Amino acid sequence: MTGDQASSATAVKHCSHLASLSPPIVTAKVLFYDGEIDQAEMLIRRFLLDVGDHPEAMRLLAQIGQVRNVLDDAETLYAAMLAMMPEHNEARHEYVQVLIARHKFPEARAALEPLLKLDPAHHANRIQAATIQVGLGDFEGVIPDYRAMLRETIGESPQSRVHRADLNLWLGHALKTEGRTVEAIEAYLAATADRPDFGDAWWSLANLKTYRFEPESIAVMRQQLGNPATAENDRIHIAFALGKALEDNSDYAGAWAAYEQGNTMHRAGNGFIPEFFETNTREQKRVCTAAFFTERAGWGLDDPAPIFVLGLPRSGSTLIEQILASHSMVEGTQELPDIQRIVHELQGRELNFDEPRYPGVLPELDAAAIRRFGEQYIADTMPNRILGRPYFIDKMPNNFRHVGLIHLILPNAKIIDARRDAMACCFSNFKQLFAQGQEFTYGIEDIGRYYRTYIELMDHWDAVLPGRVLRVQHEDVIDDLEGSVRRILGYCGLPFEAGCIEFHKTKRSVRTPSSEQVRQPIFRDGLDQWKNFSPWLEPLRDILGPKLAGE
Repeated sequence: MTGDQASSATAVKHCSHLASLSPPIVTAKVLFYDGEIDQAEMLIRRFLLDVGDHPEAMRLLAQIGQVRNVLDDAETLYAAMLAMMPEHNEARHEYVQVLIARHKFPEARAALEPLLKLDPAHHANRIQAATIQVGLGDFEGVIPDYRAMLRETIGESPQSRVHRADLNLWLGHALKTEGRTVEAIEAYLAATADRPDFGDAWWSLANLKTYRFEPESIAVMRQQLGNPATAENDRIHIAFALGKALEDNSDYAGAWAAYEQGNTMHRAGNGFIPEFFETNTREQKRVCTAAFFTERAGWGLDDPAPIFVLGLPRSGSTLIEQILASHSMVEGTQELPDIQRIVHELQGRELNFDEPRYPGVLPELDAAAIRRFGEQYIADTMPNRILGRPYFIDKMPNNFRHVGLIHLILPNAKIIDARRDAMACCFSNFKQLFAQGQEFTYGIEDIGRYYRTYIELMDHWDAVLPGRVLRVQHEDVIDDLEGSVRRILGYCGLPFEAGCIEFHKTKRSVRTPSSEQVRQPIFRDGLDQWKNFSPWLEPLRDILGPKLAGE
């Protein structure tokens, strides 16, 4: 009646599709889209038990797996369903999204190929293709694709403006990663022009660390932060961005208020459980003893290629990565998820916070299983080794929890602990909004407790694997760059190269929040920034204790 023929055709297609389905599937779909996930899952599982494999029922169960973040099940269900109905394009699109979420980018590229052949101009397919390119590290190659899609996204309708804002955000990320900062700023600002409440774009500007906000932008952020119509996630991003803007203007009280507001909002919904990580630390110490490792000497894969740089976020790990990646024999990759993937496999699906299966399961693994995990890690990380150099860096900070596992499966890998002054590191995490994970960073008490368990666990690794981990103190690198570079290269068995000292001249993709900082020479400005917030950090001092707080 309104003349929207395209939407009418889509509605007719959906109605026809629903009419072809069994009533239990339709009911389960209604429950699913109404948010009644438990009831939908029970109904669809009962249906599958009764009738056996059914493509649409399997698809719905896969969708439920996506919502529940049980992505391995979702992947299996989609693969089986598409084997039965390979031309089900909607399911294929969802399958690609699951593969992307699991960082299986080569597999995602292969799964997307039929859709690209069918309709290479389709916007959603092109977005997925660009996301896969980014996942595979081709930032330079994806920039023209984003620009082309931007040229095609015309008009001032709300939908067009949202599409443009998203594209400019992604374009800005790619440009930032490639060191094209001026262009990245232009893209982020264009995103805020189309969407003044776009928290991710405002935070992306702040997250450059080197950008300074104009008063007009600060006024817009204040307005959007106080606007009840602004979505909660956008308000969180804007609060962190406003905190950075006010800190740069030396308004420390205002900055603290904004940081605290952003952290409080985020902490309310992130489900962080400090006791889980403290239990994990106790279990690592119980299982991974010196005798445990002695009994398994010589196990694992003797590939020396990986260099793990781990520790807490905001501890100087990106600087160490940039130094190493400036060496002709070392390739910088990214924060690789592959050790975490092995941990999840060992952990199993049923999480028991009091008696977790991992690391308790480690003594059950024989030499063949340990070696197989080493081979799996090397194979899974290979797509990230584009330059083909003999060594590569895995900079996933959370791997500090799994030094024992790394030592077992890759006994010749190098492991570097990037460490920073406790007060500086904890405050830097408090004012950082992470794209995902690191949920411990959104409360002063959580941060203090997590830092203490990090120190406890690293002390344990030092005790049971003496000399295995090289500790690099961030402040030492700042004070004596050449000495620190020689020490790092010596530990890695690499000859000295002057380019490692001039790391800021190295042209490479850097994905972390410190990307712009490591493209500059060493500077001391950030070492004592936390002291500007001393009046609000007494609770952190109390949690850390006098030794860690430097009193």
